[in-house]
Amino acid sequence: MAEYDYDVLVIGAGPGGYVAAIRAAQLGLRTACAEARETLGGTCLNVGCIPSKALLHASELYQEAASGHLTKFGVEFSGVTLNLDQMHAEKAKAVKELTGGIEFLFKKNKVTWLKGRAAFQDANTLTIGDRTVTAENVVIATGSSVTSLQGLEIDQKVVVDSTGALALPEVPEHLVVIGGGVIGMELGSVWRRLGAKVTVVEYLDQILPGFDEEVRRESAKIFKKQGFELRTSTKVTGVTVEGDRAAVRIEPAAGGEGETLQADAVLVAVGRRPNLDGLNLEAAGVQLNERGQVGIDHDFRTNVANVWAIGDVAPGLMLAHKAEDEGVAVAENIAGHTGIVNHDVIPSVVYTNPEIAGVGLSEEVAAARTEIKVGKFPFAANSRAKTNRDTDGFVKIIADAKSDRVLGVWIVSSLAGTMIAQAAQAMEFGATSEDIALTCHAHPTHSEAMKEAAMAVQGKAIHI
Repeated sequence: MAEYDYDVLVIGAGPGGYVAAIRAAQLGLRTACAEARETLGGTCLNVGCIPSKALLHASELYQEAASGHLTKFGVEFSGVTLNLDQMHAEKAKAVKELTGGIEFLFKKNKVTWLKGRAAFQDANTLTIGDRTVTAENVVIATGSSVTSLQGLEIDQKVVVDSTGALALPEVPEHLVVIGGGVIGMELGSVWRRLGAKVTVVEYLDQILPGFDEEVRRESAKIFKKQGFELRTSTKVTGVTVEGDRAAVRIEPAAGGEGETLQADAVLVAVGRRPNLDGLNLEAAGVQLNERGQVGIDHDFRTNVANVWAIGDVAPGLMLAHKAEDEGVAVAENIAGHTGIVNHDVIPSVVYTNPEIAGVGLSEEVAAARTEIKVGKFPFAANSRAKTNRDTDGFVKIIADAKSDRVLGVWIVSSLAGTMIAQAAQAMEFGATSEDIALTCHAHPTHSEAMKEAAMAVQGKAIHI
């Protein structure tokens, strides 16, 4: 038998990669993880999920204090000011704590961190920086990067991507967001709450592509109420930067007379692409699919028997928690166990305020596949939401008309990201809407809206 330096070498220390490495080490495999960043955690922890949530939370606190929203509860402020430098500092502190925590976990589990960029020499041999290592199994977990528009230069000063939008040194008077997807709406909401005028330019006829149609419409209403300008069915034809300002040329997506928007900052949020450059996949014989992703089978194995792929480089949703689950599963499979991820039950969350979450099928997709029943319950009729003056949104449950099995759940609420876990777990266990309806929910809580929506599937909701 050939002797290798490692049983498993994971390329990339993002949510998928670091979890795969830790789980493989826990299973008794000699494990290393190649990562070129100075800190572990990948895009998510360094310049994605974590810092964005820090700014989202901080901006919500600022808006609550500065807008007078709390006066109805008897909490009065005067002279509220924004210290953006401190907001950024607290964000950086959270990132440092979490990335340092992963480094500790690597040491605890005896995962070797190989610092540098990895490239295949053959299926078992890779160069990492100036060294060469061999591994019996290799897991590609290199994540994804921002996609830009053709001919548009991101300078991270005036024209920024998601990384630059997390580090703007001052609140722009006018922020133009190109792309009305999850990243664009989340980061746009940060700067809107801090005082910027925000214009979102989306090529499609609605924001949040891929979400349930009713949820997309309701979300748009809420964002407009919050002061967003939503320019849907609109395309960007060019951006010109002059000094510290930008001119964004737009026109109807179907063609027509154009106009120019003047902006202090432009956020490009039109999607992401797999990080595969420089890996030299050809040397290993690894093949890509028609979408430029690494092709894998049900077990996350590529066409090369000892090379595996997970997370954003592989097919499926580009979400950190999907990558984490795949990281555990791929390690289990390499170790000879059974690792499975149910890709039909991966929740998605938009961390705006209110949050928007969904799992499973939208009403449109479900209706195209089978006969369905739909139950919906508004937070305006939920007692806890009423007392909190937090009544935007609803819970919507889509069930199969014959079996009553839950096919999809969609939530618009300040607590949607937390509440969607109940729906995902119910669906993982094959629950019916009746199962949820007959489960006792604590009163008074937002989660009672889930129970009432399930009851509404049968036309038997109590409080509407």
